[in-house]
Amino acid sequence: MKYKFSLLTAAFLLLGILSSEAKGNKLRLLYWNIQNGMWDGQTDDYQRFTNWVDSQKPDICVWCEAQKLYLTKTAKSERETESEMMDRWKRLAARYGHQYVYLSAHPDNYPQLITSKYPMESEKLISGNQDTLVCHGASWYKVQIGKNLLNLVTLHTWPQGYGYGVPQKDREKSRAKGGGDKFRRVEMEYICKHTINSHPKAKKELWAMMGDFNSVSRVDNDVYKLPDNATGLLVHDYIREHTPYVDLIKALYPGQFIPSVGGKDHRIDFMYVTPALQKKVADASIVWDSYTTPVRNDEKISNFWHPSDHCPILVNFNF
Repeated sequence: MKYKFSLLTAAFLLLGILSSEAKGNKLRLLYWNIQNGMWDGQTDDYQRFTNWVDSQKPDICVWCEAQKLYLTKTAKSERETESEMMDRWKRLAARYGHQYVYLSAHPDNYPQLITSKYPMESEKLISGNQDTLVCHGASWYKVQIGKNLLNLVTLHTWPQGYGYGVPQKDREKSRAKGGGDKFRRVEMEYICKHTINSHPKAKKELWAMMGDFNSVSRVDNDVYKLPDNATGLLVHDYIREHTPYVDLIKALYPGQFIPSVGGKDHRIDFMYVTPALQKKVADASIVWDSYTTPVRNDEKISNFWHPSDHCPILVNFNF
């Protein structure tokens, strides 16, 4: 799809250029699956959360599971409407200095949401079609950083071991056959087909793809010790074999295994970048600090953790 400009878009992009040039064309990108709209944050109106975000000084934030679904310390359903969610995020984003708020496609109630200091152009919101569903949705945004056009792809794939839509009675059979892994592989191919693989010269362009992939990678298989033909490796095998993306954390820490979830036994949150964008990376990390380190809730409710069951990824770019 060609990049479409309007006078309003051009004005927004000019503002972004001026803002970024004032900062020397540096960009700080924060991604985090915050578990059910930050399930942990309701008791203090998300003040600890926004204080932490503000302390990191991000320019763009990508939040997975942005919608509130439960009351803190309970599994009692309390789902926000989309309007309530957007109003809440505009209020929270203002606390850490972000003016712009964008919502991904979300066929279900686990959307991604982006907040930014800079205006962004929505190139595509991805939910699939009649043949392929992207269950939690995905999005493709473009942002101008100085003279550089940055493509941002956000996603969150199917989380279950069984395939999507499988009846209760057949779920264990589906799980045993890798039904969930195979469904995620289809989701990933669809997302890439409609984003980076629609650009033949993407390897030389600036692209980042991030999210909760709910899948492990073969590059970490010295930890998992899965068989070479394990279905659990399908998603990241597809990315490595069919796109120009580089697994940024593994590229920067090649001899290390850095988990991204509570329990410290899996890395399922990833930041992928093209080689052209990798050259502009100053540093990147999965953040395990005094706030972000997942702590199992005392009540052992569902699989909830404080502040989230995932850790964030933080990347600094020099453009």
